[in-house]
Amino acid sequence: MKENRDYLEMSFQSINCFADDGKLDAGELMKIFEIAMRDGVVDENERRVLRNIISRLTPEELTSEMKEALKTIQQEVAV
Repeated sequence: MKENRDYLEMSFQSINCFADDGKLDAGELMKIFEIAMRDGVVDENERRVLRNIISRLTPEELTSEMKEALKTIQQEVAV
């Protein structure tokens, strides 16, 4: 069975988002989450990447939209 490498794409996408303006918005986070959900299974590597991204969020980034996105991700996948 071929290893799922979506987590690499997720990491690359997050680097681009943070490099763009130094912050991540809810739309960008959901785009990364959609990569994880693409095959219908969120594996441990994808969870690790999501946890890492979420841990880097600053208080300024935690808008109501971001909190809603985080809630959605938490409901779908225990991160």
